[in-house]
Amino acid sequence: MKHILGFFTILLLPLLLSFAQSDSSVSSECIWNLHFQQTIVTQYHPDFSASYTGANSLKPSEPAQTSLTSTFFFGRRLWNGADVYFNAELAGGSGLSGATGIAGFSNGETFRIGDPSLRIALARGYLKQVIALSDDRVEITDGPNQFAGVLPASRISIAVGKFSIADYFDKNKFTNDPRSQFLNWALMNSGAWDYPADTRGYTWGIVLEYIQPKWAFRVSSTLVPTEANKSEMDLNIHAARSETAELEYAYQLADRKGIFRVLGSYTQAHMGNYQQAAADTSDGIDIVKTRAYGRTKYGVALNVEQQLSDFIGAFARASWNDGKNETWMFTEIDRAFAFGVLADGALWQKNEDRFGAAFVLNGISEDHRKYLQAGGYGFIIGDGHLNYSIEMIGEFFYSWSLIQGVVWLTPDYQFVVHPAYNRDRGPVHIFGVRVHTEF
Repeated sequence: MKHILGFFTILLLPLLLSFAQSDSSVSSECIWNLHFQQTIVTQYHPDFSASYTGANSLKPSEPAQTSLTSTFFFGRRLWNGADVYFNAELAGGSGLSGATGIAGFSNGETFRIGDPSLRIALARGYLKQVIALSDDRVEITDGPNQFAGVLPASRISIAVGKFSIADYFDKNKFTNDPRSQFLNWALMNSGAWDYPADTRGYTWGIVLEYIQPKWAFRVSSTLVPTEANKSEMDLNIHAARSETAELEYAYQLADRKGIFRVLGSYTQAHMGNYQQAAADTSDGIDIVKTRAYGRTKYGVALNVEQQLSDFIGAFARASWNDGKNETWMFTEIDRAFAFGVLADGALWQKNEDRFGAAFVLNGISEDHRKYLQAGGYGFIIGDGHLNYSIEMIGEFFYSWSLIQGVVWLTPDYQFVVHPAYNRDRGPVHIFGVRVHTEF
């Protein structure tokens, strides 16, 4: 706690000083950034066949489940190029089967919950400084944690504090936000990127970006949890932390814009080892017994977005990690491929509507597979046994604008074959509806 309080002191000091300054470059601009979002997701699946059910299985029969998140976004311009942001987030409810039983889980908003009862917590609290490298400028629109105005076309950006690593890395115009696009976990980010985060999806650290008009390079160093999928972060940073690097390149294909990204990640943590856990059956299969510092996980992700027409965009992501040590933060996927399309409603004279269709293939490493076959459990999946096959998911949604620029209603359908990589369970039809409000 003292480390967190110390960090807030550092953040709040320049904020307080900024009230007293009279720099004309600040007073001539809007110095406050205020936004709000609320997302409610309800999902249901009809009964499906299952030869057996384990502690972390998707239940063959269960009632509908609902999740809720509300976020208050606050920003303050401090001085030229420097902003501070605070996000308070209220979250509660549950995903199907407590958000277990499918590696590419069906509701991306459950990643923000952590506790079924409604609780408010700090989601983000960070300082951002932009350093100009050119006189050329680009227009930036107003949005959550983003001031409207202009930024140098060539610049360095530094963010320090608490944030979601996905705010900066593995972004994709057509599949990045479960609040307005695809709901599935393996579509909001690269499935095999075990990205640094606590239970709610946030971490503490630093991100450095070097941005040019056609390309960008960014790196980060962040904290990881003390235990898999837990909220307490490990301050033993010489032995527990995560580094991420990404190169982004903008191009044109047949005069249509596209962006290609390649990401690499390396994580150290107090992780367990799948091979050791599967071999030690003296007291049951338990990966917790094998946890030790010095364990690592590394991986790579490729990410493409391509505008196909004025109204239709396509995307593809492919990711891989070594899969030797236990999944620590995101979800139990070691190999993933996802692709799909997003259509803008302007194509059928509904400017704020969207239609999306996407497909996902998920897999796990041999060590991970043998551990689950032996009866092991992770924090997301585990049926007590495993008849392995690739997990396959299709998702389709239509986002309907109810109140222009404020409220959207989204029916969603997902079809899951071999949930949690198990031929002996499913397939599963998941029907959902999302109500999203923002201003």
